[in-house]
Amino acid sequence: MPAVEAIREQILILISTPVYLIIIGAEILLSNYRHRKAYTWKDTGVNVYLMLMNGALDLLFRGVYLVVLDYFYRHQIFNFDHVIVYWFMLVLLEDFLYYWLHRFDHEIRIFWAVHVTHHSSDLFNFTVGFRSSVFQPLYRFIYFIPLALMGFSPLDIIFIYSATQIWGIFVHTEFIKKMGWLEHILVTPSHHRVHHASNPKYLDKNMGMFLIIWDKIFGTFQAELPEAEYQPIKYGLTSPLKKETPVTVVFHEWSSIWKDITRTDITWKEKWHYLFGPPGWSHDGSRLTSEEMRAEEDAQAGNSTVFQEERLRMK
Repeated sequence: MPAVEAIREQILILISTPVYLIIIGAEILLSNYRHRKAYTWKDTGVNVYLMLMNGALDLLFRGVYLVVLDYFYRHQIFNFDHVIVYWFMLVLLEDFLYYWLHRFDHEIRIFWAVHVTHHSSDLFNFTVGFRSSVFQPLYRFIYFIPLALMGFSPLDIIFIYSATQIWGIFVHTEFIKKMGWLEHILVTPSHHRVHHASNPKYLDKNMGMFLIIWDKIFGTFQAELPEAEYQPIKYGLTSPLKKETPVTVVFHEWSSIWKDITRTDITWKEKWHYLFGPPGWSHDGSRLTSEEMRAEEDAQAGNSTVFQEERLRMK
């Protein structure tokens, strides 16, 4: 079985690598033709660096999480006899569980400290898809334990995760606008542009990797709005890094967490919130969560509307 898995992974690499090279090359040419600064050497270098860090850690830790998943697989409570049903359900359920992994990475600060690296670029291109959450392999497998209990092979779980990641790379582009009826089912570049935006309305939206249906079911969906209706998308973090180095790009949020929880003027409950509360939470209101930013933006928009109505009445 491991030999089969190795062959499948090699096939994925052989297929995906030339596709990546072609689409990245095409995007670079198109961005230069349109005089749009979609790539920089530094940003692309950081993307590759984070990809290599994540990949190395994943390989080193793979033996551990395979043993854990295999334990639960040996104690499975379901069994799928039909091969088509097996693979269909694996794709569906794994994508569902990934949605919650991704959502908690955004909503719990200690996990956001891992995931923030993926959102730290102020550009949006295919190589940003490689800007990985370096330490995610250390806990990602925990979310997939239910799949092993349901009778899905650990090697198949890893294979489907790798396969859907290919789609996850594809959606990192500004050059594909809308995809017709697929917008209602799949995560598309339009949906994922919203996800990477730092505009208040777009924060923590569109968490899916392959299917957008989970966001629509659980209330985290936000369509990309025309610029006539809302401000242009701004990529990156709400508080950009002052200095991006190989160390700060990975550890800057951990450093901020440490400063917060070692404060001597706050309670243990507040320390807990700084660790497990939403990113942006503060005991004194000096920082804002994404929900608070949205509420503030809505209030400002409401005040602006009232002001415009008052001016019209005065006329």
